[in-house]
Amino acid sequence: MSHQDRGVVPTITKAVIPAAGLGTRFLPATKASPKEMLPLVDKPIIQYVVEEAVASGITEIIIVTGRGKRAIEDHFDAAVELEHTLKANGKVKLLKGMQQLNRIANICYVRQPSPKGLGDAILCAEPFLSGEPFAVLLGDDIIDSRVPAIAQLIAVYEQFHRPVVAIQPVPASEIHRYGVIKGRQAARNLYDVSALVEKPTPSQAPSRLGIVGRYILTPTIFTWLHRLKPGRGGEIQLTDALSGCASTEGLYGWKLVGQRYDAGDKLGFLKATVELGLKHAELGAAFRRYLRRLPA
Repeated sequence: MSHQDRGVVPTITKAVIPAAGLGTRFLPATKASPKEMLPLVDKPIIQYVVEEAVASGITEIIIVTGRGKRAIEDHFDAAVELEHTLKANGKVKLLKGMQQLNRIANICYVRQPSPKGLGDAILCAEPFLSGEPFAVLLGDDIIDSRVPAIAQLIAVYEQFHRPVVAIQPVPASEIHRYGVIKGRQAARNLYDVSALVEKPTPSQAPSRLGIVGRYILTPTIFTWLHRLKPGRGGEIQLTDALSGCASTEGLYGWKLVGQRYDAGDKLGFLKATVELGLKHAELGAAFRRYLRRLPA
């Protein structure tokens, strides 16, 4: 249920979706097509993320793009010729879906000139945020949950008015791929974060709780991002700025309730395709029968 469905005015109405990455893990498929536009069943990855934001009360979305990402803009724009053809052929259901997609939210686009990291991507969106708290949803993290993932974080922000990061337990073998929190458990699924470490080795990691692609941030984040020099990999690391926030205004970590898929990874993408396919209203039953017939 969205904020609008409950008759509640949300405190967070703007979201940033960074989508400027090169998608090298999916080459050659992403040589000429953005990874965010890879189809999961019958929708591109980024549409799932936008729909999650809208279901959580977000009305304005800033998508940070880069070279070769024009297909993202086209996807959320009106396609007059297509709509005319659908109408002429009596395909009312498809036409309605296309028209709803065109009006899904107020979406604007800003270009990240070069891929200098997640922190830099968020800096690109600063002029559009008007000094307000805002959500960040990474464009290749798909989270299947009863309550939308970013809505879970918004609820924490509305209670404590501090920045919030989404966290999940991470196996030691994968901990080097994540920002990792140090902190104490404050309540069920809630952690008071005192420090963060970007992509540590298992022996360096302060916990096994890694940050995943959902954040609620306040304007303070920009104070820290502007101070940062390029860190690991020559990038502006958001984790470093979050450490600054933790030391000043405070920072919470919320253990997400739901199933996360790293759709920017080939195996994660395949898992998401299978599991979301099984849940699809029209295809799920037939797809399940097909999978059961496959050799072990």
